[in-house]
Amino acid sequence: MTTDIEWEKWGARDPYFGVLTDPKFRAAALTDAAREEFFAMGRHHVDHVLHIIRCHLEGGFVPTRTLDFGCGVGRLLLPFARLGGEVVGVDISPSMLAEAKRNCDQAGLANVVLAPSDDTLSAVDGDFDLVHTCIVLQHIEIARGLRIFEQLVRRVRPGGGIGAIHITFGWDFHAANLGVPPPPPPPATLPWRARLRAWLREQVRGTAPFRRAPGADPEMQMNFYNLSQLMFMLQRAGVGAVYSELTDHGGALGAFLFFKR
Repeated sequence: MTTDIEWEKWGARDPYFGVLTDPKFRAAALTDAAREEFFAMGRHHVDHVLHIIRCHLEGGFVPTRTLDFGCGVGRLLLPFARLGGEVVGVDISPSMLAEAKRNCDQAGLANVVLAPSDDTLSAVDGDFDLVHTCIVLQHIEIARGLRIFEQLVRRVRPGGGIGAIHITFGWDFHAANLGVPPPPPPPATLPWRARLRAWLREQVRGTAPFRRAPGADPEMQMNFYNLSQLMFMLQRAGVGAVYSELTDHGGALGAFLFFKR
């Protein structure tokens, strides 16, 4: 569970930067103004999610029970909680959850439940009017991410619950191959120097583990999902329509999937 270990390191060392990788959110640089900007971006995100749902899936939608997977320090928990009802935040990092609790307590929000995450969401009970996750699954190994995606869809309340799940599917610099890294040539066709250069290139692009220097940032993987697999899983779960918004986070191309179950 490599990514779990790395995310606890982020939670302990640099939790706000681990959520949004902008230098102003580094622990050593975080000012009151930057912190306010961090949470203002969370409010804007939640407003946008609700706008999309109300315009394309269910007008007047207000969830009474919300799940935020990968809640981090609570950037989105706070605006979700201010809508009312119960809000459940889950995260793999105990340090992130501890910071989220401090932020919720400081905001006076008593309707937030925090729980540790795992691949089966075993600490989460029942289903939800809204199941949400954004810029999270991309950092989880694909095989595990697919299991979690299935669990998240299952937690959407049948008969009208809403899912809002963000995934990534490719890099913009692989445009010639429609976002997908081209398969490497057979090893025998490349001299050892070329194989070494190719290996190093993949480390920099975040598609393979990298041995970091002491004191360096923890690992932050970028993984890309097959949309055909995800659509198959949604259809099997009884989803009849999906509204999507395409995203681009620093060249990592993705889709925010909105659906009613």
